[in-house]
Amino acid sequence: MILTLTPNPSLDRTYELPGLKRGAVLRSAGDRVDPGGKGVNVSRALAAAGGRTVAVVPLGGPEGALLARLLAEHGIEAAGVPVAGSTRVNVTLVEPDGTLTKVNASGPEIDRAAAEALLEAVRARSAGADWIACCGSLPRGPGDEWYAEVVARTHRAGGRIALDTSGAALTAALGQRPDVVKPNASELSEAVGHPLATVGDAVKAAEELRGRGARAVLASLGADGQLLLDDTGTYLGTAAEVVARSDVGAGDASLAGFLAAGGRGRAALAAAVAYGTAAVQLPGSAMPAPSNLDPSLVTTTTDIPMNRALTRPTR
Repeated sequence: MILTLTPNPSLDRTYELPGLKRGAVLRSAGDRVDPGGKGVNVSRALAAAGGRTVAVVPLGGPEGALLARLLAEHGIEAAGVPVAGSTRVNVTLVEPDGTLTKVNASGPEIDRAAAEALLEAVRARSAGADWIACCGSLPRGPGDEWYAEVVARTHRAGGRIALDTSGAALTAALGQRPDVVKPNASELSEAVGHPLATVGDAVKAAEELRGRGARAVLASLGADGQLLLDDTGTYLGTAAEVVARSDVGAGDASLAGFLAAGGRGRAALAAAVAYGTAAVQLPGSAMPAPSNLDPSLVTTTTDIPMNRALTRPTR
């Protein structure tokens, strides 16, 4: 069982448009609503693959009630913590060429009592969990050290924890030695304080995060693949080019695949790339089922092209 913690979940509404024009009345060619938030997406991908997962989430207002219902419809066991205010609603506009325009709400403020209740829910529901995955930005209320407290409590209870966040929350948590951190290229660049121009720059940045406490780093480099640095070695995973429909939630699907495959080593990286590649071919924030996965598209190697320029270098 894998438990996920999403301190700022959402309802994700996706509209497919024939074109985007400011000031016009636009009619959607298709729309969907999904339970959202990075940890929720991880749970959705795990549930789609037939795995057991528990999602710890704050729930507020009618939007929170709908989120709980949608989680149940996806076969996800929800551990909801009531909060004041309403669960946020995020909107994604998709154009025919795949261009995405996203509007993300800030979400409700989480007071001290609710923040402690979320920590208690993780403790109470994590017995027997193979992994705890803490994902997403922090909502208003908990300070930057909150994820560090989650990591510390998890380790005191003997658990393993994967952390997918960025900025000050990531930096603060590194000292508690999370078992896996999962930045994308921009977040990796921000964490080390300098731009990344090549794959080698990304490897060195990931090594720096390990030196600052992360036991393993799974870094998404977009079209350039995914890096894994852990105690088994340094690997680059890539996939054959596919027709992308939406990249919303693809990184979350990758983390689900990585953890479901054991969260360590080359095979887990291959699963991460396969899940992420499948996710980008689906609409909105849909998560892949096993039938969507094609491991033959994936290549993993220890022969890292250190001098290769990143397709999208960071600044």
